[in-house]
Amino acid sequence: MTGLLAPRLTRPWLVADLGAPHRVLSFAPHNPGFVTAQTLVWREVKNADLPEGMDFSAWFAGELARAGLSASVAMLTARDIGTWRAARAEVGGVTVECLATVGLGNAEALGPRRPTRRPETAPAPGTINIALRLSEGLTDTALLEALSIAASARAATVLASGVTLADGRAALGTGTDCLALAAPAGEGAFAGLHTALGEAIGRAVSAAVGQGCADWVAENGLRADGYPEDLI
Repeated sequence: MTGLLAPRLTRPWLVADLGAPHRVLSFAPHNPGFVTAQTLVWREVKNADLPEGMDFSAWFAGELARAGLSASVAMLTARDIGTWRAARAEVGGVTVECLATVGLGNAEALGPRRPTRRPETAPAPGTINIALRLSEGLTDTALLEALSIAASARAATVLASGVTLADGRAALGTGTDCLALAAPAGEGAFAGLHTALGEAIGRAVSAAVGQGCADWVAENGLRADGYPEDLI
C-alpha cells in the first residue's frame, strides 16, 4: 500500500493517489455512493468561492474538470488543507490508512440544530473530511459496515476532544462531515468491531482525527462558536 499517506498538496487541492483503481464508498459532494476511483481529493474553499445562490454542483464539477480531477471522489472544506493528518494501523495482517482534515467551526451535537446562516464577516467554517484505504477487498455490504465503524470512531474521537457548542452540548462532528472509504476488489464479507479490520479502522481514524482535533483546539480553544455554512 503506497500513496495515501503522502498526499500531494497543491493549493487549493489536496490529492491522495491510491496507486490503482479502488472500490470507493462515500457521501462526498462529487462522485458519491459506490464508485471506482484512484484519487481522493480535498478542495479548500473560501467565502468568496461559494456566494449565496450559486450553482454549487456545476461550479465544483467545473473546478475539478479544469484540474483534471473529474474522475476523483472529491470533498470540500474551509479548513486549511495543509493541516492534514495521517495515521496507519496494522492488526492481524490487515492494514488501514487514514488521512483527515479536521475543522470544528461547523461543529454539531445531537439534538437541536445550530443556525444555518453565518454573518458574512465570519470566516467560512471547516469540517471533518476523512479518507480511508483498506488493504482488504470487501463486498458492498461490508463496505457499509466498515463506513459505520469509521463514523463511530470519528464521533467518539471528537467527543473525547472536549469541544463543546455555545450551549454546552458536546460536539460529535460537524454538520457537513464527509467520509470516503476505499478498498481493492475483493469479497470480504465482514468488517465489524470484532474483526481485525474493524479494530484497524477504529485505531487509524481515532489517531488521525485525534491529531486534527488537538490542532484545532490549540488554535481555537474548546468552544465552537462559529456558524455552520450550508455547503461546507
